[in-house]
Amino acid sequence: MNKNYLPIFFAIATAFGILVGYFFSGNNARFNKVSANEQKVKRLINFIQRDYVDEVDTDQLLDGAIAEMLSKLDPHSVYIPKENLQAITENMQGNFVGIGVQFRLINDSITVIHPMEGGPSIKKGILAGDRILMADEDTLYGKRLRNGQILKRLKGAPNSQVNLQVYRKSNDSLFNISIGRGKINIKSVDVAYMLNDSIGYIKLDRFAQNTYREFKTSLDNLLSKGMTDLVLDLRGNGGGFIHIANKIVDEFLEDDKLIVFTKNNGGEVVESFATEDGDFEDGGLYVLIDENSASASEIVAGALQDNDKGTIIGRRSFGKGLVQEEMDLGDGSAVRLTTARYYTPTGRSIQKPYRSKGKKIQDQFKGVNSLELTYDEEVESRYRNGELFNKDSIKLVDSLQYKTPKGKVVYGGGGIVPDVFVPIDTTAYLPAIFFGPMNDFAFNYVDNNREALNKLSFEEFVDDFDKDQKISDRFFTQIKDVRTSAKTKEKLRKLLKINIARELFNDEGWYRLNHLDDKMIKQVLELEKK
Repeated sequence: MNKNYLPIFFAIATAFGILVGYFFSGNNARFNKVSANEQKVKRLINFIQRDYVDEVDTDQLLDGAIAEMLSKLDPHSVYIPKENLQAITENMQGNFVGIGVQFRLINDSITVIHPMEGGPSIKKGILAGDRILMADEDTLYGKRLRNGQILKRLKGAPNSQVNLQVYRKSNDSLFNISIGRGKINIKSVDVAYMLNDSIGYIKLDRFAQNTYREFKTSLDNLLSKGMTDLVLDLRGNGGGFIHIANKIVDEFLEDDKLIVFTKNNGGEVVESFATEDGDFEDGGLYVLIDENSASASEIVAGALQDNDKGTIIGRRSFGKGLVQEEMDLGDGSAVRLTTARYYTPTGRSIQKPYRSKGKKIQDQFKGVNSLELTYDEEVESRYRNGELFNKDSIKLVDSLQYKTPKGKVVYGGGGIVPDVFVPIDTTAYLPAIFFGPMNDFAFNYVDNNREALNKLSFEEFVDDFDKDQKISDRFFTQIKDVRTSAKTKEKLRKLLKINIARELFNDEGWYRLNHLDDKMIKQVLELEKK
């Protein structure tokens, strides 16, 4: 923000702060007071527009004032500017309108990585490796376009046509094709497959409107393949809609079991219970969580743990126990306002401590009067205090102790503590300097050998690809200026194979190959043996 705006900005923010104070004060006459303060803010804006010595963008001032006001509340009450709202809405609804391709800019050309399943492009014959050169009259190559600029040309109204000029490297051809834009599903289930003859695996990326439908389809498919035990992977899942989390938990819990309850500022309690609809109430269940599993992910893990269902494996989850509601501000922007807290069936809140965004908080898990940090730095502090390596480093609060129906002790106050702890794997760490060159090499290798590679099954790829290490050695010649130890080279060989698997077999190839060395997956298999 322009420094010249700062005094005006803080004046408006202060006025908004007064308004908020009145609104949440509980005073019987608060609506009259809100009206009076609204008039005060309007007058201030009018004075600025009419009399201020310099030209001022009042829209920018108001956006900043609203964001500042919300920062005084809690870390999850946020302002969503109108230019960001569509993308956020699409992500939570689980779909958008476009031509349906995953792409990357390679040598300043829009290159199709994968046409999306069921989308308009794959139906029209677009293939991985195709270069999109033009969209209608717009040239898309050689212009250093940003992703947002590209998407603006590829997205559009449902059923609207876009005329593409495409170059296909595999047969050195140039052709034109007209594609009707359609609704494209944003995947919530990254991958679902059988780990072995009896254990199924589902990776959930988010809890969007389409997540339950995808999850149920995957669950039914795995059951048809003989699944008796399920691994539900919620690592890195930042949450989403509570009602979607409840529907997924309902698949596992018996009728009338409490899933979660919420409480608002008026003390109103709303409870959610399992129904008779669950299709996996008798199956074995493992839930994987980590320090980035938040919100709806914690509702799922907490509901299952508190009802003595399944085994929670991993590390302490993020610690978000606040419920947000999106509210339209009338100009295309919105606020996501915290309206309630949620509690697991035993009555524990898993919200970690906070004051406000950007302010310092006490890290209660390191002891009183120890380290002060911002809310978002709290997860990073777990690395410093050893919690990500050793369960005993989690400082639990005795006053926040609860018991499940079977007598298991669980804790509130900052995330879900797993039943079985698995430390973070630092052995796979590689400097970021390798990632760009590796991604480019993986794509180019597949792009130049696509016909032969497409004949390989996944199992053949796992068993036979780069056995003589000639392909990975070729990669090392491209990074010869970077010093690499024998240990680093071994990691790079594995990661290169995983990246090539993703180019060939989409996300499933990436996950399945990664899981061969995944400590949490290995822990599940060990528990199954016992």
